[in-house]
Amino acid sequence: MKTMIAALGLVMLSGCATDGGARWSGMGSASCAKPSPDQELSLSMADDMISDGKLHAGLANLQNLPPDLAAVRLRKAKIYRMLGQNEAEPLYRSLLGTCLAAEGEHGLGQLAAAHTDTEQALKHLQRAAQLSPTDEKIRNDLGVVYLKQFKLKEARFEFITAMELKQSDQLAAVNLVTLLIYQGNWKQASELVSRMGLSPEQVSEAQVRAEKLKSSAKAVAVPSDRVATALDPSPSGVNPPTTQR
Repeated sequence: MKTMIAALGLVMLSGCATDGGARWSGMGSASCAKPSPDQELSLSMADDMISDGKLHAGLANLQNLPPDLAAVRLRKAKIYRMLGQNEAEPLYRSLLGTCLAAEGEHGLGQLAAAHTDTEQALKHLQRAAQLSPTDEKIRNDLGVVYLKQFKLKEARFEFITAMELKQSDQLAAVNLVTLLIYQGNWKQASELVSRMGLSPEQVSEAQVRAEKLKSSAKAVAVPSDRVATALDPSPSGVNPPTTQR
């Protein structure tokens, strides 16, 4: 979870989730052809290496696969993005117009957010959400960008959507707790923490991010009505997930 925090430009956008998995809807396109069983195994091994933080090993594993496969380009783009290398952007752009266009837009949004370009991040993530509306990672990251822009109502909507789409993922719940603490809604935040079984460390991280948001709001003179945007009486009304990680 600590990878979620970088500067305020990333005050949760490493709270951004990782890229979504491949979908093989474009079977007529060579770049979207379904990988062979051996290629699927190599892709799975690369995914495991990425999850374990072995980015260079994952990249080496991918170099044995055909570079024209969209699934290969997606994983390479993710690794380069996590390594902070420029090769990520053209790889993500190469996915636009393919079966992995949503993942391409998502990655471009993550890159823009990492460079604190929230306007471009918002455009890419909105397009990603239109292309893949049930991807909880995209919805969470879109919520993060809205929160960075102090669009609290929109951020809350996206976090709740992400929570309902994948009840076992606590990332959006932590982001929603951050939003509630930022607004001073401690009772609602406490109820959500209890319902989700969040750890004390997760709550502490949410508090730290909320304080950073408050400092940023003062620096940019955010109107008070955007700091205290009205919420529904309780987040319990949206049936947040109860599954613990």
